[in-house]
This record gives sequence, C-alpha cells and structure tokens, in this order.
Amino acid sequence: MSGEPRPRRSVLYMPGANERALEKAKTLPTDALILDLEDSVAPDAKAEARGRVAAAAAGGEYGHREVTIRVNAPGTPWHADDLRAAAEAGPDAVVVPKVDSPDTVRAVEAALEAAGAPDRTAIWAMIETPVAMFDARAIAGASERLTVLVMGTNDLAKELHAEHVPGRAPLLTGLSMALLAARATGRVILDGVYNDVKDTAGFEEETLQGRRMGFDGKTLIHPGQLEPCNRIYAPAQADVERSRRIIAAFEEATSQGRGVVTVDGRMIENLHVEEARRVLALAEAVAGR
Repeated sequence: MSGEPRPRRSVLYMPGANERALEKAKTLPTDALILDLEDSVAPDAKAEARGRVAAAAAGGEYGHREVTIRVNAPGTPWHADDLRAAAEAGPDAVVVPKVDSPDTVRAVEAALEAAGAPDRTAIWAMIETPVAMFDARAIAGASERLTVLVMGTNDLAKELHAEHVPGRAPLLTGLSMALLAARATGRVILDGVYNDVKDTAGFEEETLQGRRMGFDGKTLIHPGQLEPCNRIYAPAQADVERSRRIIAAFEEATSQGRGVVTVDGRMIENLHVEEARRVLALAEAVAGR
C-alpha cells in the first residue's frame, strides 16, 4: 500500500438506481463516491441498477473523485453478480457490507480476481456488527487488497439495541476497537453516517468527534454534509503552520548536532515530526483537489 495520503475526508453514498444522482455526483466536491447497489436499491431494481452503476464506474467521468461500488452483502441473491459486474467495471474499490470475518474478505478477493478485477481495485470492508468489532484486526489484515474499513454505525446500533444519542456513547467501544484495528494494520478507516440531514449542528459535532478520535474521514448521505465534512477533516491552517515549524526546528537541531528541540515551548520528538509530515502531506493532497 502506498504511503502517500489520499484525501478521503468526505465519502458520499449515491443511490445506484437514480440516474440523475449518478450524474449529479460528477459535480459534487466529495473526495470519494460510493455508488450503492445495497440499501438504496429496491429488490426489483437491483439488476438494472447494477448495469447503470457499472457503466458509471467504468466511464471515467468523475474526475479526481475516488469511485467505489457497494455490492449487496454476502449471502444475498445479488452478491455474486454484483461482484462480477464490479470486477469488469474496474472501480477504485468494491465496498462490501456485513463483513464479519477474514474468510469473507478472502472470498471476495478470490471472486474479484476470478472475474478479472484489475489490481488497482481495492476492497473496502464495512464492519457493522459486534462480531466484526471483535474480529476487526483480523478482517483488516486479511488481504493486501483491503485498504479501507468503513463503519456501519446504523447496523451496529441496531445489533446493540442501542439508541442514536449525541456523543454516541453506546457506540464508542466498537468505534474504538475498529480504530485500533485500522491503525494496527495500516488501513484507512471511515466513520459512519449521520442520519438527520437537517441537523447541521449535530452533524458538525459528530464529525469533529470522529476527527478527534482519529478517523480519516466520514461517510455521508446528503450533499449538504460535504462542506462541513471537508472543512473539519482538512488540516487547519494553524496545524499546517505549526507542522512546518516543527520540521524546520528539528532539521536545524539535527544539522547542529543538538539533541533537544523545542517548538512553542514544547519538547519535540521523532513522533511529533512524523505527525507533522503527515499533516503537511495531507494538506498538500487536499490543496491539489
């Protein structure tokens, strides 16, 4: 996997059965798209949506946006056909819901390769059950083709019999376990969706919480959520400037053989320099959008 950061601040679900939505997505300021064949598509529209989404993903008309396809879950009547169509379309990634074990990841990988998926087509695994939380590290490390974990917080709340409340206290254990798994295996991890599209203040509060916890970005269900999400997950100018000071001070101290470095009155170690370089790389990648 590349060490270069790819912005995934905002990852927007788009209904695969809605041709107008797929067209509109070409103009939206989102870092990535999930063209959906699962929850947003009725059973009798699955086949038609599959062809429409595959054509959209293969068309190359989404510019810098990372384009992924969410297939129907393993065990459903549509899963195998979805995987074959996605493999032929060759999107940036295939998003797989209800991943509960490493075996599921390996089965998806085998199916994609058998159908001729290009090497660049990654697997994004949705983890959304208690079983998945306990096995998150094994799931994340099951394949080099798996690059991203996606939190399915609605399903997790359902499985826990939990309520959606400000601060997400009932979900914090699962969110933290998944974050640990992602960082232990070097994977990207995306926070779950916020359901009330009219509650701007609540959305911003939850998005900020996710960023502070360590998520790389957030999945979204409405274009109106894009601006605050992109803003919150982009490095703040103050953080960029401090990162530059940290790197400059460390490099100067190293060249002079000094072992003690301070910036803004605080001791600086290698870990701070590594984080500063990550922040600058992400800021440059975002600026490139």
